Amino acid sequence: MSAFDTSTAKRPEPAFDQPWHAQVFALTVHLNENGAFSWGDWVSRFSATLRCHGLAKDLNGGEDYFAAWLETLEQYLAEVGTVAAEEAEDMRRKWEVAYLATPHGQPVRLAEPAVQEG
Repeated sequence: MSAFDTSTAKRPEPAFDQPWHAQVFALTVHLNENGAFSWGDWVSRFSATLRCHGLAKDLNGGEDYFAAWLETLEQYLAEVGTVAAEEAEDMRRKWEVAYLATPHGQPVRLAEPAVQEG
């Protein structure tokens, strides 16, 4: 037996329940690190979103927490003019359609945009 027996070592719990939770978190941190907003500003905005939804209770970092996180980021991007609110909502709908049409276990992909002939 080696000094570090991996067969009995407990694997750590994943930090995020879903891949998109990690992605939206990483995107937010990236924007902060590149000067798009201060972390204090982010905390203030995110706290306001949680209050708006009545999510003042302790959250475990699950779906409701990251849905509020994404909503806050979308609102910020629309506010500063990076992405129009309508474009964000349109993209959200496209992802939902793609997700619902994807067999379990398969990667979700957006449909290719239709090529217009002119």
